[in-house]
Amino acid sequence: MSEIDIEVRDDNSDNGKSNEIDLVAIAKKLWSERKRIIIWSVCGAVIGLIVAFSIPREYTTNVKLVPESGDSPSGNALGGLAAMAGINLGADGDDALSPNLYPDVISSVPFELSLLEIPLTDQSGNEKFTLEQYITEDVRSPWWSAVMSAPGAILSLFRSGNEDKETEVSTGDDNGPLRITMEQAGMISFLRGAVVSDVDKKTGVISISVTMQDPVVSATLADTVAHRLQEFITGYRTQKARQDLEFVEKLNNEAKDKYYEAQQKYANYLDSHQGLVLFSAQTMRDRLENEATLAFNVYNQTAQKLELAKAKVQEQTPVYATIEPPTVPIIPSKPRKVVLLFGFTFLGFAASCAWIIFGQPLINAFRKDEGMES
Repeated sequence: MSEIDIEVRDDNSDNGKSNEIDLVAIAKKLWSERKRIIIWSVCGAVIGLIVAFSIPREYTTNVKLVPESGDSPSGNALGGLAAMAGINLGADGDDALSPNLYPDVISSVPFELSLLEIPLTDQSGNEKFTLEQYITEDVRSPWWSAVMSAPGAILSLFRSGNEDKETEVSTGDDNGPLRITMEQAGMISFLRGAVVSDVDKKTGVISISVTMQDPVVSATLADTVAHRLQEFITGYRTQKARQDLEFVEKLNNEAKDKYYEAQQKYANYLDSHQGLVLFSAQTMRDRLENEATLAFNVYNQTAQKLELAKAKVQEQTPVYATIEPPTVPIIPSKPRKVVLLFGFTFLGFAASCAWIIFGQPLINAFRKDEGMES
């Protein structure tokens, strides 16, 4: 087989051309090696089919939420312009949990540990299990993942059993550090790849995407993540108002008990001192009446503050509009078999062309030099 003729001409040559590559010669060479190119391309297509059918099907469920905004129209306009420029004007006021931190909340260890115990059902609706059981028993992996994890599995056989005991969960002290097992760490890593969230800084839309091998599990988990995120944000934003409500409710109950006690003393005194005209009896009656009136005024004030505290909790409770509810997916999102087929076919075609143009002439040149030296 003849080598490709690549011609490079200087600027001072007679025909006036410079640094030209003879593309016609390259095309002729590729055409003469078309059988090799076809074979390599077919091999790439076969590899692509093997890879495509080896990857388990995965289904993606998307959820989109929009939290209410208490800002004024002018504030929203300025906030939108600042977001376009990449500037945060702090429109959330004193709220430290801004929407930009919602993805961090979802990917946090306590949040994902709470997801492992949610109840799930399969597509038939008969079998019930938890997310932890599903990840451990039902999630399938491609065959090459077992090959790649074989060295780690072999090394784990030589580890002592004490290392696993040191990583067990320790929940005895709420103020202490959270410890998780190696199995839980693997599940959390899996969930961080399966549950993806994002916040649009311009519109404030919260997008949650869950990818699982079972469509029903994917939709159920997406719905659970959305609801628990709302509960977490609601609990955070209403925490101060709920604490104030509990304190005012306690004061109101104490004031009510004191008012009922003072009222009962006044009534009992009136019942036992009817018809008496003594000044001492009148003085005691007036004193008990004043104490009952004072207790009633305190009780009335705390009752008003209690209603205001209840209204404050309701005011601080955010409301979310669901733009896109979780729906059980029908068509798998992964793997994209057509893309993999064309991708590996193109890789086979490109590899064969690179071998014909560069690899084969280079090897022939090395062989020629070795022959001349010998």
